[in-house]
Amino acid sequence: MSATHAAPPPPQQPDPSGSQEATHAAAQGATKIHVAGLGKVYAGHGKGAGVQALRDVVVDIRTGEFCCIVGPSGCGKTTLLRILAGLERHTSGVAQVRQDDPQAPLDSMVFQDQSVFPWMTVEDNVAYGLRRRGAAAAVMRERTDYYIAKVGLAAFRTAYPHQLSGGMKQRVSIARAFANDPEVLLMDEPFAALDEQNKALLQEELLKIWEETRKTVLFITHSIDEAIALSDRTLVMTARPGTIKSDIRNTLPRPRDPHGMKAHPAYAEMSRRIWTELRDEVVMHARRQQEAS
Repeated sequence: MSATHAAPPPPQQPDPSGSQEATHAAAQGATKIHVAGLGKVYAGHGKGAGVQALRDVVVDIRTGEFCCIVGPSGCGKTTLLRILAGLERHTSGVAQVRQDDPQAPLDSMVFQDQSVFPWMTVEDNVAYGLRRRGAAAAVMRERTDYYIAKVGLAAFRTAYPHQLSGGMKQRVSIARAFANDPEVLLMDEPFAALDEQNKALLQEELLKIWEETRKTVLFITHSIDEAIALSDRTLVMTARPGTIKSDIRNTLPRPRDPHGMKAHPAYAEMSRRIWTELRDEVVMHARRQQEAS
């Protein structure tokens, strides 16, 4: 899962001729992320029994898909993401992310907690991945300028994180992830700590950038609304040990307006289906917590 350090190509605008869409459509049949029989057990303390976080997880995600994961707290959603990012080892099964471009980083991860570097300006934070890869100065400047503008922070490029709001810091994280031009984006509840207004704005900005780049995205959320707004598919996980209970295809058309979509006839049915699958797992998790207390 290592990435070659090389200068990335300049940002690509959507191709009005439709050739880019045709290429993307052809690539979408290919499996980008393959998980089969995946298990993860955390060792217990002393003679205590270990904790099985994941059990027999099976899922394939195609190139260019935006896939959301929902599930009760503690079901292993973040563990799955960390395994795919190479930050944790799995105990059993297979977890593969296919690399198509050896000159591009395989993945970038956006965390729930603000992960900007406090001693760096907005510009330096966004350029961090490119600088680590040894990108040419002109490429680094072009990509950094482009994504700073895309997330609406052009006027704050020289500001430091302590001068930014929480929503602005998450915009920096998103800009940094896209500027680094990875093949896969792994996003762990990146908007969970934001108020509803900032969350809606960042969902819109994320969708606009994704429509241009069509990166493969695996996005964890506790919000059914957010999953419907963003995803091509929503994976529902069981209570721990987590496994994939349902794989629900999103039928809402794109491009999407996270606010306006609620008026679409398919929205209510999507929301009902996801909650129906999720409810029993949330109840089971709550019951276990009560029994343990």
